[in-house]
Amino acid sequence: MSPPLEKTINTWMSLVMKNSIGNFMRFAKEKNYSLPQLKTLIHLSQNVDCNISTLGDEFGVTNAAISQLMEKMVQQGLVLRTEDPQDRRHKVLVLTDEGKQIADESLVARHNWLSKLVNVLNQEEQDQVDAALRLLIEKSVLLDES
Repeated sequence: MSPPLEKTINTWMSLVMKNSIGNFMRFAKEKNYSLPQLKTLIHLSQNVDCNISTLGDEFGVTNAAISQLMEKMVQQGLVLRTEDPQDRRHKVLVLTDEGKQIADESLVARHNWLSKLVNVLNQEEQDQVDAALRLLIEKSVLLDES
């Protein structure tokens, strides 16, 4: 990667982190949720078939740590924990309506800055950025394969 492009991408990533993640963290603080709680709610909203082991693997933590987090979220009325009908030893995790609402609101807070940015671009600029980002996504897959 050429130094000017690398610098440009680093500047862009810093802006995204500052604005997008900053909004997400402010939302967490305002709503009094931890970042692991919000990350879990978002994961559960996007992955229907989820259990303790799956979350532990996804987040790189022990099942005991996820179980503690889930217990707190069950008590808060954000998650329902039921037995898997196929295997009673496993618990299925499902968002409550309140949990789904919090997940959705946190994503809106995180994406708000990006939506505003897209709206200040004209159609030609949007198409240029879209093409460039699609190229980066396509090439990044090659890094995952090596």
